[in-house]
Amino acid sequence: MEWLTRSGIGYDIHRLVPGRRLVLGGVVLEHPLGLDGHSDADVVAHAIGDAVLGALGLGDLGHHFPPGDPATRDISSLELLRRIAALVRGAGAEIVHVDVTVLAEAPRLGPHAAAMSQALATSLSLPPARVSIKAKTHEGLDAVGRGEAIAAHAVATVRQPDGA
Repeated sequence: MEWLTRSGIGYDIHRLVPGRRLVLGGVVLEHPLGLDGHSDADVVAHAIGDAVLGALGLGDLGHHFPPGDPATRDISSLELLRRIAALVRGAGAEIVHVDVTVLAEAPRLGPHAAAMSQALATSLSLPPARVSIKAKTHEGLDAVGRGEAIAAHAVATVRQPDGA
């Protein structure tokens, strides 16, 4: 059987606000602010979801999980990734690898990268070695650099049988 390898790119950004917990890569982090959004607003999981869906031409996160849907209010983004992984399997495909760059001034993410990889990998049914997490700051530039927001870029590689 011939396999097609496809890649998708995802991006997400959310504003930091008081009164919300900060969830990144499925891990709750100590921080005075959290990300504002309909779900838990995990920009890492959202960027991955868009990348995986994009790789298979299945639309974007908002198409599958509309932001106004009461059924997904405050839902864990790891659950959204589980559902996306099921869509991938239903299309006869498999996720090969995910690479994420998180853009944040604070908190420091290095100490949490392994836990994030593990949580994300579990939700995607992957070994943790196939989920790469990196963090960068914006050196004080723009909303991310001023500590007003956190963003993430993701690339997902998937493969599916040719003709699927």
